[in-house]
Amino acid sequence: QVQLVESGGGLVQAGGSLRLSCAVSGSIASINAMGWYRQAPGKQRELVAAISSGSDTNYADSVKGRFTISRDTARNTVYLQMNSLKPEDTAVYYCNALGSRYDSWGQGTQVTVSS
Repeated sequence: QVQLVESGGGLVQAGGSLRLSCAVSGSIASINAMGWYRQAPGKQRELVAAISSGSDTNYADSVKGRFTISRDTARNTVYLQMNSLKPEDTAVYYCNALGSRYDSWGQGTQVTVSS
């Protein structure tokens, strides 16, 4: 199992940028993939970006070209750099870690983009 703690959310104007961080602790070597998800009010949680243990990445079509997922193995941290933010990006963003026997989630961090 791993423990995840997100940070970096906040209020930003449309067109602005934020960087979310996910600090990882626990059995880090057992992680197969990590991802960022988001959930807006009244909507289902959706995958935003993911990165595999081999550093392959994939993104939701709605964020391609604007968001970048990365990781710093020395700091045991995964990042989500969000540029050109839009009001429709407003949501609670969750960090996720997928292992062979677990599916761990952070507590979430609120991102609000004003128009």
